[in-house]
Amino acid sequence: MYREWKVAGVPGGVLWRSVSGGGETRVLPDGCLDLLWSSRSGLLVAGPDRTAHLSRSAPGDRWIGLRLPPGTGPAVFGVPAEELRDRRVPLADLWGSAAAEVTERVEAALAAPGDGAAAVLAGVARDRLRAAGGPDPIGAHVAARLAAGATVAATAAEVGLGPRALHRRSRALFGYGPKTLARILRMRRALDLARAGAPLAEVAVRSGYADQAHLTREVRELAGVPPTRLLAPARSRAQAS
Repeated sequence: MYREWKVAGVPGGVLWRSVSGGGETRVLPDGCLDLLWSSRSGLLVAGPDRTAHLSRSAPGDRWIGLRLPPGTGPAVFGVPAEELRDRRVPLADLWGSAAAEVTERVEAALAAPGDGAAAVLAGVARDRLRAAGGPDPIGAHVAARLAAGATVAATAAEVGLGPRALHRRSRALFGYGPKTLARILRMRRALDLARAGAPLAEVAVRSGYADQAHLTREVRELAGVPPTRLLAPARSRAQAS
């Protein structure tokens, strides 16, 4: 069981909750960072993945999460995204005793019906964003242009940065350089087209791959399996422990 909804006050943020049926979930990279509560592990931060993360859970494991769009997580968590790359980190490792107060608020909300625990996560993120002066605006612009298929060179020119400066800024904002982010976002765009019913050969052309074989290689490298394996009913970024 999984559902998600948008959150006010955190641009591009998405709240979600899930109850696991058990087994393994393949979590695809997306350039995002998540603030998570797990019935098994407590409060965690899921960093940006370069390749698919395989999560294993027991039946009945519960998850509540706030997914932060590319470039927003560093302003919330107070560390560069590259320090969290390919990692699941207890929130206490980043915030110390402040994480205990958040845990208490989440657990109190869980004792009542409704989505109060998710609201706690959203409120914490809003407060942290406000204190940080908001996310770096370059992050949203770079991610949007790359998601739309712009080249790294064109994107760098638009934001007024040289290639090396954009690479450094991207590692801090997204956890990896702009070329890696572009590959990840292109894969996700291609999979969205395929799930909408477009044939893979057409998907490859529309997404900017040389051909279907190129699409298949890229998806296999990033997701660990070919696109045909991913076109079964989608599993979300939930259970990202």
